[in-house]
Parts: sequence; C-alpha cells; structure tokens
Amino acid sequence: MNDRPASARHGLRGYIGSRSYYGSRAPQHVQNLVIRNFCTRLDKQFLLSATEYAMENCYMMLERVFDELPSVEGVVLYSLFMMPAEHERRAKLWDKLRRHGGTVYAAVEDYTVQTEDDIQRIETIWRLHLTMPHCPKGIGRHAGN
Repeated sequence: MNDRPASARHGLRGYIGSRSYYGSRAPQHVQNLVIRNFCTRLDKQFLLSATEYAMENCYMMLERVFDELPSVEGVVLYSLFMMPAEHERRAKLWDKLRRHGGTVYAAVEDYTVQTEDDIQRIETIWRLHLTMPHCPKGIGRHAGN
C-alpha cells in the first residue's frame, strides 16, 4: 500500500486515446470534455489527460498514468474499454492500484474502482464483454450464428 497520505495527493489524471476501441471512437476534445465534466461532478481537480499512442495494443501512456498513482488521487479513463483486452496486462495495472492506492474511474460507464471487490466486478464485465461476440444472435433456424 502507498505510504503517502491521501491528503498529499492532488487531482485526477485523465486518459484518452486516438484510436478506435471496439468500433467506438470519440474525438479527443470530446473525450476531454467528458472527463473534465466527470471531475467537476466529483468536485475534483482535472489534470491534463495523457493521450495514448495510436498503435494497436499500445498501452505505454496508460501504464505511465498508473505509475502516477502515488502522487494523484486517481485516474479517469474516458472508457473502461480503453484498458488492455489481455487479462495479464490488466492484472499488472490492478496490481499498481493495489500497491499505490487511489481510485480509477471510467467516465462513460460511470464506474469507480477502488477496492478488490470493484476490481473483480470490472473483471466480470470484461469477461462478459469478450464473450458477447461469440454468443448466438437469436433463436431458430433463421437466427444465424
């Protein structure tokens, strides 16, 4: 756990991206507006967002943002689904949250991740998200898949 008291931490670091995430793409200025409004609603200081590189499966900026957790109150992702699809990569980020403390928010989904139960809830959502494309689309012989 983090040795730094919560009162010594300031602001919420935003995290936005420039590539499509599961077919959804929002302009960066819109992502920043959503995050800024989210921070205002929480009455927290908005810290300039880190922008992920455009290369597929690149999470360098996200990892760097999680490394800031000892000095900030938390991180605000534009969307939960900007996190890595690979469980192992998400687990490393969750380990940083456990070790440093703080809070991770997903602005679009209005999720808060602070406790082990929150992490497990998010992992369940991820498993459902990754399973949905493989589910039948309907019932009956004309339903397709």
